[in-house]
Amino acid sequence: MSQTTVHALTPASAQWPALPALGNLDAYISAVNRMPMLTAEEELRYARELRDHNSVEAAGKLVMSHLRVVVAVSRQYLGYGLPQGDLIQEGNVGLMKAVRRFDPEQGVRLVSYALHWIKAEIHEFILKNWRMVKVATTKAQRKLFFNLRSLKADLKASHAMTEGEQYRTSLTDREIDEVASQLNVKREEVIEMETRLSGGDVVLDPTPVDEEREAGHFAPIAYLADHTHEPTAVLEAKERNFLATDGIQMALQTLDERSRRIVQERWLNVNDDGSGGMTLHELAEEYGVSAERIRQIEVAAMKKMRKAMVPALAAA
Repeated sequence: MSQTTVHALTPASAQWPALPALGNLDAYISAVNRMPMLTAEEELRYARELRDHNSVEAAGKLVMSHLRVVVAVSRQYLGYGLPQGDLIQEGNVGLMKAVRRFDPEQGVRLVSYALHWIKAEIHEFILKNWRMVKVATTKAQRKLFFNLRSLKADLKASHAMTEGEQYRTSLTDREIDEVASQLNVKREEVIEMETRLSGGDVVLDPTPVDEEREAGHFAPIAYLADHTHEPTAVLEAKERNFLATDGIQMALQTLDERSRRIVQERWLNVNDDGSGGMTLHELAEEYGVSAERIRQIEVAAMKKMRKAMVPALAAA
């Protein structure tokens, strides 16, 4: 957690201890747990001062007295593999938003109101950083994301499991239906979310040792890379596009009428499935020559076209 954020939360009143420049998370947690709690009357007075006079000192006292709440909430999300300091940082953002929006006349304590904002910021941080691929986009999916693990544990504890099932980690059909019913989501969404949560993250580009390379073990970066924009690939694509359009038309113009028609009927008037072109025998019958003669004309024409394409391709 950055020192800048900690000092920004420090109230101006000398009655309140200022948080020092802390070197580690444990020191921060110890310090915020020593901050004094507000009584209901004090909280109401400070909230009104903030609302009516935009008092920075009142806002600081409200925030400082609830930093321990953020620490407590952050512990609930340690299972996602993210640093607790980052979770606390995001939770503090939510706490400050709650203090700014808190209405002291609603008859509720700030802690009850702030829990929603603290959790909302932490949830958003987890969803953005837990995986490269987003795992929850709709409101129902987010609810499922943050409740599926605890519900699975409760279901396994409540269901009498045979000895052979004690190491089972996946949900049964009945448990899937129960989760879907409790969270008001579709059965398919429960299955999809469980699949996503059960799959570990994959490092795209670790540094494999020589033995792994020799054995043919490569990280996903080896086969997920996009080669379409490499210089050689771009040049090859440009050449193919030219030959398939302007290049072939220019080469056809160098042929006599009979040779041009033979090439067109044999190679250019063919459907994708290979049908549609005329055979050597059909062209031989049309021109009154042998099929072998048609083949010879075709070979000579193709050579002439390739020769004509070389300077045109270089110019392109």
